[in-house]
Amino acid sequence: MRASSQFADATAGVVYIHSSPAALCPHVEWALSTALSSPAKLRWTAQPADGQLRATSDWIGPVGTAARIAQSLRSWPVLRFEVTEDPSDGVDGERYSFVPDLGLWHGSTGANGDVMLGEMRLRALLQAAAELDTHGAFDLPTEIDRALGTPWDDDLEAFRQGTDNTGAEVTWLRRDVG
Repeated sequence: MRASSQFADATAGVVYIHSSPAALCPHVEWALSTALSSPAKLRWTAQPADGQLRATSDWIGPVGTAARIAQSLRSWPVLRFEVTEDPSDGVDGERYSFVPDLGLWHGSTGANGDVMLGEMRLRALLQAAAELDTHGAFDLPTEIDRALGTPWDDDLEAFRQGTDNTGAEVTWLRRDVG
C-alpha cells in the first residue's frame, strides 16, 4: 500500500483542444469546469489547419483527472483533442487522443512521454497475429501502430504544427486534491 501524503494523489496535465467549432467552445469550457470542479475560462485562438478554434490548458488535480476530462470531451464528435496526465508516485502517465474519424485512443506513458505497451497487450497482439496470419487478415505492424496511437498522431500533427502560437495564452486549471 502506498503511504498517504498530502500530495500522493495529485498530478498535473495538459488539455489540448486542437479544433473546435466556435459554437461549441462554451460547451467545452463547461465540460472542463465540470470535470475539474473549477472554472475553466479558456482563451480561444484561430486554428489555421481547419479554420476553427483551439485552446490549451494546464491542469492540476487528482490521479484519473485526464480520464474524466477525455470522457466529458468525447461527447462532441466534431472535436479534435488530446489530454495528458503526468506520471505520479506509483502511477504511469496517460495520454488520450480524439479524432472524429478514429474515435478515442488511450495509452500509458512513461516519465519521458513515450507510449508504453504492456506485456499482456504485446502477447495478445502476437497471439492474434499467429492465429490470424493463416487467413492474411492480421497485419502486426499496423496493429502495433494502432496500439501506439500512430493514426491519431498522424491526423493531429497538422493541428499541432499548423498554428501560430504568437500571443497564445496557456490557462491553468486546478481541481482540489484531498
